Amino acid sequence: MPRRGRHRRRAFVCAVAALTWMSAACAAPEGSGGDTGDDGLVLAAAYEDESLHPLLGHGQEGASKIFDGLYDYDAHRELRPALAAGPARASEDGLTWTVPLRRDVRFHDGSAFTAADVVATYRALADPRYAATVASEYEMIDSVRAVDGHTVRFGLVHRYAPLPHKLTLGIVPAESLDPGPGAEPEPLHTSSFGSHPVGTGPYELAEWRKGDRMVLTANDDHWGGRPAVRTITVVFAGDDNTRAQRLRAGEFDGASLPPALADTLRDLDGYRVVHHRTADYRAVTLPTRHPVTGDLAVRRALNHAVDREGMIDAILAGHGRPASTPIPPVLEQLHEPSSAFPFDRSEARRILDGAGWRTGDDGVRSRGGTRAAFTLLYPADDGVRKLFAQAFASDARAVGIDVRLEGLGWEAIEPRMARDAVVLGGGNPFEPDLVAYPLLHSSYGGDGYNNPGFYSDSDVDDALDRARTASSPGPRTRAYRDVQRELRDDPGFVFLAFLDHSYVLRDAGWRGYRPVVEPHTHGLTWGPWWNVQNWTAAS
Repeated sequence: MPRRGRHRRRAFVCAVAALTWMSAACAAPEGSGGDTGDDGLVLAAAYEDESLHPLLGHGQEGASKIFDGLYDYDAHRELRPALAAGPARASEDGLTWTVPLRRDVRFHDGSAFTAADVVATYRALADPRYAATVASEYEMIDSVRAVDGHTVRFGLVHRYAPLPHKLTLGIVPAESLDPGPGAEPEPLHTSSFGSHPVGTGPYELAEWRKGDRMVLTANDDHWGGRPAVRTITVVFAGDDNTRAQRLRAGEFDGASLPPALADTLRDLDGYRVVHHRTADYRAVTLPTRHPVTGDLAVRRALNHAVDREGMIDAILAGHGRPASTPIPPVLEQLHEPSSAFPFDRSEARRILDGAGWRTGDDGVRSRGGTRAAFTLLYPADDGVRKLFAQAFASDARAVGIDVRLEGLGWEAIEPRMARDAVVLGGGNPFEPDLVAYPLLHSSYGGDGYNNPGFYSDSDVDDALDRARTASSPGPRTRAYRDVQRELRDDPGFVFLAFLDHSYVLRDAGWRGYRPVVEPHTHGLTWGPWWNVQNWTAAS
């Protein structure tokens, strides 16, 4: 499966990013269309999705409410079968994997789930006519075929030990990908399926008034059982302060908020604030094709110049941890502590001086007629990223580098990422290859949000390749630690922090909430409601 497509997960990633929710007895917000009753939840979302199609990024890391993958994750971040009937079995050479499928599954439209649906879903990734935006992340899959009606076999381009982690992608009905007799497949973004999805998940889409709300209703025939939470109404409210005010007014059962703002609602009667640890990093890309950020000395100096702990205290109210690589501390033995950059502005100035960057009368350095200045982009509707951008610019200025800030929409940011820096987010606590390889490997240079700044280091490439093809844990661990040590010598980013995700929840009505370590993806997929289909009514 050749690498193609662009990585555009922001919509559902962040998207129903405010859902949460622990309680039932809540009147629907004014204008949302009525009371949900005692068996539904009303949640506030910070962002609205663009599409609910799995091949366009929805639910890629499992926990979708509308779709099931072959596998998903439990509360301990361990893979467990979903549409699969058991573990995936690898051949001795690691080049084929066989997956048994459940026999008791139906799609929301009543049609039976079979191996043909799995084959169609994964083959569509390989067909450029569908323009699946996540296709490049499945380049290790060479083929998929049905062994029988309830068994599929994946053939790989090369040994890839973490393949089961790639099998959390939501499965769609084969019919939804069939263009019809004599017709050519069309790009998925033109399909109505993204707005009218049919999955096998515990909930199905009942209504979507774009710009206003989304309503999900329970799938009584779900293979995992009948959900007790019967409806989930998602109200789109992008402004952080607006969500907080409406929470105080009792309009929502829950919402995600920036950590500092969430903490201001600790006194709200009947609600509680929870903070989930995550692998969700914020980082500043340093494009290698820019005359300033392309200089290794500048990249090293900036990594020493930023006060990560200060940013976490000031921006996140202490709810986060410093970051230096995309591999988070929650991955324990795979994380390399020595990769951290000490906050040391004297060292940053020494590095810049040694590389010939001289300070001018205005306090900004230059070298050979090139001013030490570059532009940093951030999404204008993301208050936390804006604060990170401002703090980064202030720290950079302290060592003589001028960072100009621009807040834009993602549609304006993406075409500029090869030359301009951007405050990037990503990460997951499950498997490092899923994030580190597309972010850092040179083969992904310029592939949308995968390695947008064309970072390239042959030693990093080699270590990443060794890690994904290793046949045992020891060499794999050593390879990932090598990746992080090489990143310290040749950083292509300034990783700032792993954020906590913060939520305000109505504290009554349901049992079943379990805190989890979250990926960057939250909203309707992860968050406190990651297992909402298993909640039960409080007595």
